[in-house]
Amino acid sequence: MNILFFKRHSIRFTLALFGGLIFVSCSNTPVTEPPVDEDGYVLIWQDEFDSTQIDRKKWDFQFGTGTEYGLYAWGNNELQFYTNRSENIYLENGYLVIEARKEDFQGQSYTSARILTKGLESWTYGKFEASIKLPKTKGIWPAFWMLPEENAYGGWPASGEIDIMELLGHIPQTAYGTVHFGNSVSDRNYITGENTLQSGTFADDFHLFTVEWEADQIRWKIDGEQYHVVSKSQVSPYNWPFDQPFYLLLNVAVGGNWPGNPDQTTLFPQRMVVDYVRVYKKAE
Repeated sequence: MNILFFKRHSIRFTLALFGGLIFVSCSNTPVTEPPVDEDGYVLIWQDEFDSTQIDRKKWDFQFGTGTEYGLYAWGNNELQFYTNRSENIYLENGYLVIEARKEDFQGQSYTSARILTKGLESWTYGKFEASIKLPKTKGIWPAFWMLPEENAYGGWPASGEIDIMELLGHIPQTAYGTVHFGNSVSDRNYITGENTLQSGTFADDFHLFTVEWEADQIRWKIDGEQYHVVSKSQVSPYNWPFDQPFYLLLNVAVGGNWPGNPDQTTLFPQRMVVDYVRVYKKAE
């Protein structure tokens, strides 16, 4: 039996043969491709935080402290203990809230939260962005950043780090974008750029923090305006480690080597509020 099958415009025909009878179904639903944004990217992953609980298929929790020693230590001399408690991280009215608090917990004097996509989702190249309202006070250090999934070139910083956004709470009008690289902890380097608001602070309203990561270049934008670029040639003679899958992190640290510790002017609790996180790939 010869069966004629064709597709015209948005009409789709499906043929099924049952006992010699042909059933034809049609749909007027157009076959559409994902929309391409003005920068030539297609959305491939997102969290709009519209649920009542953090999506554990997208985010994991990190526990512990940023002091140099202890079971859950990783350095930077930070003072918080990261938890998954509802006091430190929760969803509210369509927003993710990470809250740093002054309280004694697990031997530390402060608590906060850090979430990450490690082991769940990681990406090589693309556009990564989040709409965030940041905290401000002495000793607070919020961040939206990326680390390598497998450390293909060795331990930090040899395999790289991409800081999409960092802010020092005592300079709340300035946000930073940075890459870290090098051969070892004792032979490390970084390239950073900064964006300072003409008025107000990043705690006054939501701002869009973006990185566009390509094979030989990484670009930083705030509210769509580019303010920093790092190219492969700038990292030489060090290795360019930004050619492997990286995962996303969101956290609020307290104290540490860069922001310094809280003082008598510091106010708690402090909250980083995230409207959404989105990941895009370049349209083919």
